[in-house]
Amino acid sequence: MDPSTIGIFGFVTALTLLILRVPIGFTLVSVSSICALVTYAWRPGSEFNLGRGLRPAMALIESNAFEFIHSYSLSMVPLFIAAGHIAYHTRITTDIYDAVRVWMSRLPGGLAVASLIGCGGFSAITGSSVACASSMGRICVPEMLRYGYDKQLASASVAAGGTLGALIPPSVLFILYGTFTETSISRLFMAGVVPGLLSLAGFIITVLVWVKLRPEAAPVPEGAISGDDRFTAAIKAWPAATLMIIIIGGIYGGIFTATEAAAVSLSFVLIYGTISGRLRWADFVLSMRETAYQTGSLFFIAVGAKIFVSFVSLTGVTGGLVDIVSSSGLETWMILLCIVAIYLVMGMFLDPIGTMLLTLPFTVPLIEGMGFDLIWFGVIVVKLLEIGLITPPVGLNVFVINSVVGREIQVHTIFFGIMKFLVLDIVVLLALLAFPILSLGLPSLMF
Repeated sequence: MDPSTIGIFGFVTALTLLILRVPIGFTLVSVSSICALVTYAWRPGSEFNLGRGLRPAMALIESNAFEFIHSYSLSMVPLFIAAGHIAYHTRITTDIYDAVRVWMSRLPGGLAVASLIGCGGFSAITGSSVACASSMGRICVPEMLRYGYDKQLASASVAAGGTLGALIPPSVLFILYGTFTETSISRLFMAGVVPGLLSLAGFIITVLVWVKLRPEAAPVPEGAISGDDRFTAAIKAWPAATLMIIIIGGIYGGIFTATEAAAVSLSFVLIYGTISGRLRWADFVLSMRETAYQTGSLFFIAVGAKIFVSFVSLTGVTGGLVDIVSSSGLETWMILLCIVAIYLVMGMFLDPIGTMLLTLPFTVPLIEGMGFDLIWFGVIVVKLLEIGLITPPVGLNVFVINSVVGREIQVHTIFFGIMKFLVLDIVVLLALLAFPILSLGLPSLMF
């Protein structure tokens, strides 16, 4: 059988299984392993021979799994995840929100703005959008509802703010993208800073305009807050500020690599939690258990994706796709917009990691062939995946917020509120596409 036919069949099968909500790790491992076996066993012009294909297929699976798991850059994944969990249990992430809430209390829509900034700060520690939405949703949404905020505004602001974990370093998506495309993860982290801040600014503008048009959606809390209260709240946020400096400042200044920054961040939260007495033994054990679970899940998915990439390369589908696109006569910008449209559509139905790992074997060769910078493209991909997190019908962050707040706020209510934030998301995406310097400016200045 023609290898390219097997490759197309494998991609379609994997996409179908993911749409049917089969776990992505099982999908990628099973489809790529079986299709690789068929490719080796059923060569063009010959009969199917299982024995002939078994040994090379096993070698492909074993070598890719071993090489990937032993990747040095991936060691930062459990370190950042552990640092995020411990920061949450030691209330470092909560202190960010409390500090901003106190300072923004008299601003119309101040609690929603504080929630967005808190999400940005949480993202700069944990690197996970879902974890950010889940944790900040428990803190921020009930607080806004208690002060009479509109349900759409309260829930949608946190769901949108949670997506910042995809762009603001340390981002798990950037780590996976950098590993698969062999680009610098440190430079990817820096490339995400300005787009992440632009997204945050866009969300804040959305809230301010929303409240300006509908003042009743965000009542201003009663009661005065003294200067001492503001000073105390700001001082309590110093551990979070230190972590941001370690991660962003340390990498940008050339003091740490991304992996070293992860190790230093984990050491800092452990030392702070122990000295301050905020980290109990039970919290530490729970953090390690959650870290092991998340890391194991991510690595299993990533190993499946690595095998899938090798299978796609084996079938030659990527080369054929590049040739077809090159001979199509389409302008570069048209091809780029087609890629963007594919990510937007897939993001409506698949989780971000599944979308990225399934498409990179096909999109990266096209982007390289057109002469685009892979770091810039990484920012575009992650921004598109961020949009997918809040795009109906399967906006993952929306369902996370719904699960956190329970029956008090329905899913459709959150989606109606999200539409306002999606407008600004599209504006930021267009700016990143039109002006690559927004993504590449900081990486170009790194030491």
